Amino acid sequence: MTVADVLLLALGAVAVGSALAVVTTRHVVRAGLWLVVALGAVAGCYLVLSAELVAWVQILIYVGAVVVLLLFAVMLTRAPIGASDDLDRRRWPAALVGLGAGGGLGALLVQAYGWTSVDMDAVPAGTAGRVGAEMFGEWVLPFEVLSVLLLAALVGAVVVSRPVRAGSTGEEQRER
Repeated sequence: MTVADVLLLALGAVAVGSALAVVTTRHVVRAGLWLVVALGAVAGCYLVLSAELVAWVQILIYVGAVVVLLLFAVMLTRAPIGASDDLDRRRWPAALVGLGAGGGLGALLVQAYGWTSVDMDAVPAGTAGRVGAEMFGEWVLPFEVLSVLLLAALVGAVVVSRPVRAGSTGEEQRER
């Protein structure tokens, strides 16, 4: 085992452990913070695999934008931040479905790829220029649609969170 293998195993364990903490915690804000840890560990895996651009995009976009937007939306809409009783559901059916889906996905990947290895020296190196040309050439429309969707969600959260003034109906508030 090389140092890269040990780092990948350690970062993978951190990513899986924090991902489990995301789905098992009862606090929404803590789930968002555990998500930051999971995404950071995945970015660390990308760094170990010498995909620096993908790692920094992971940090900037997912950790820096999506998680902050999630936490901002939770706090802006005044959603319950502490433990919530309505989230106290039976966990065994969810655990069985999760284990079944994970096992099925693992079996599918093993059946599709087996234990094949890739000669990394034969693969052309990915550069920032190639990734940028692909992203802004073929994939520009999905990125723009996603940005408009996130903006609409943010504006919707602001509108929903506005308090209704005392003595006015919802119709009067919308007219202003």
